[in-house]
Amino acid sequence: LKTTPACTRDGTAIELHANIELPSDLADVYENGATGIGLFRSEFLFLNRDILPDEEEQFVAYRKVAEGMKGLPVTIRTFDLGADKQLNGVQRVASNPALGLRAIRLCLVEPQLFFTQLRALLRASHYGNVKILIPMLSGMSEINQTLQFITNAKQSLDDEGIPYNREIKIGGMIEIPAAALMMDVFIGKLDFLSIGTNDLIQYTLAIDRTDEEVAHLYDPLHPAVLYLLAHIIGKANDAGVPISVCGEMAGHDEYTRLLLGLGLRQFSMNSAQLLCVKQRVLTTNLPGIVTLMQKILRANDPLEIRDLMNKLNAV
Repeated sequence: LKTTPACTRDGTAIELHANIELPSDLADVYENGATGIGLFRSEFLFLNRDILPDEEEQFVAYRKVAEGMKGLPVTIRTFDLGADKQLNGVQRVASNPALGLRAIRLCLVEPQLFFTQLRALLRASHYGNVKILIPMLSGMSEINQTLQFITNAKQSLDDEGIPYNREIKIGGMIEIPAAALMMDVFIGKLDFLSIGTNDLIQYTLAIDRTDEEVAHLYDPLHPAVLYLLAHIIGKANDAGVPISVCGEMAGHDEYTRLLLGLGLRQFSMNSAQLLCVKQRVLTTNLPGIVTLMQKILRANDPLEIRDLMNKLNAV
């Protein structure tokens, strides 16, 4: 199973990538046969320490992963700090941190921190197939500011004669409903997209998934969530822009056929989940699930959707 290519019964090739937190996770990536890294959560390099990693330390970590994947794609997300993951000594008081200064918002108000990371990422791109992923973008202004930062970082490396991949791909996370509704802007500005289902569901349903009193309402199969996913994936596919899911939905095999039916062809998940998802991919015949998928997308009753999902996974 590990070495078998991920391909549906009707011959559609599927990319199964791994999510990692630190370079030490590479062993699990190899063990489970991932064909790339779809999400390197770089913020874990910054946590549980008194001194922030400088450019050289970050470069070494990113380079190790890039070289270790031997030409396979490595998508590194710029640090997503400020919500449930705080820097030591930089605690901010916020009534709802998930809606506060986090991810790209924090990067843009901490320009030196962001610039340092971008230089390290660009330097590492010389040693492998590195892509840069920007979290929590909501619109054109943040995209333009981010792209300008990257341009400035490239210029600084040019001035010093430091090599990097001049054609490096820049992508954005779709995890805010505003981003989903502005897909045309994202498609026009970025090279690839990745859906963060954890936050997309949380923000769409206005549910704090860490709050025990409402966590039971967090539902990946809510009709509004399914509508958004169909819209996002459909828009990207129509435009020929690569799109993946790197949130928890990608790693649960009960959702594999649903996502395949929506048009998804690239998944990224915890390495330990790869083989279960691959097994579901190998047993899926895409033409055979079209009718059920149409019924699921038309359904509004949660019980009906659950029943249809059971039938989808029983095919």
